[in-house]
Amino acid sequence: MTETHATISPGAPVFPAGRYGRRRAAGGKRRRTLLAALALLALAATLTVISVRLYRQYGDPVYDAQVITYTDITDKQVLVDFRVTVPPGGSAVCVLRARDRAGAEVAREQVTVTADAGDRHVTTRHRLTTTARPFIGEVLRCQAPS
Repeated sequence: MTETHATISPGAPVFPAGRYGRRRAAGGKRRRTLLAALALLALAATLTVISVRLYRQYGDPVYDAQVITYTDITDKQVLVDFRVTVPPGGSAVCVLRARDRAGAEVAREQVTVTADAGDRHVTTRHRLTTTARPFIGEVLRCQAPS
């Protein structure tokens, strides 16, 4: 049977039979879209797992320090009162420093603080011995003891 002008849909190309290979099925584009969506979903899940793992390893918010006050400033010392949030009954290693008016570091020390059993907050006072007159005392960071 030959096709006539009336049996061909308008705008559809006519190819000679067997000349250009097998024609693609109509569902091929749908399959590619589904595979792309699944690949994107797998990538998002993988990135989420990696993010959570890195956050637990490096972004632990359990150790939080706040300076309450720094007092007793003399030419050779500053007294720093600070509060640390730790896991219940746990401890933390905190890095304290003092700076002069120009911002130069004049003292730095590591201090270990330990909470009482069941407590999550430790309030402590530490005296930093400085090499020059300090202007401010601060807690740089607190982390789990190694």
